[in-house]
Amino acid sequence: MLVDAPPCCPLTTAPLTPDEAEAHAALFRVLADPARLRIISLIAAEDCAPATVGDLTEKLGLSQPTVSHHLKKLAEAGFLTRHREGRAVVHAVEPGTFAALRTVLSIG
Repeated sequence: MLVDAPPCCPLTTAPLTPDEAEAHAALFRVLADPARLRIISLIAAEDCAPATVGDLTEKLGLSQPTVSHHLKKLAEAGFLTRHREGRAVVHAVEPGTFAALRTVLSIG
């Protein structure tokens, strides 16, 4: 038994169902990659302004195919939106997906 243990922090939402837990775990797996976290942080650091593969390749020091792969995974999971502007594809943060994960992590 712990001495002077802090009081328990209740969840601010209901416990997750098995399906909700699986869906949220899949999202966390997509984020559990250092390059993907850096991509998200780089876009967010620019006031969530859309970024191209070229912009990110230069800043990350990774190859274009590698950055494209990570952007595809992030977009498929719903963390980023993608649209074409001329010849470039731009990526922007999708705040709704992050809001959903915040509710999972909201304790206390």
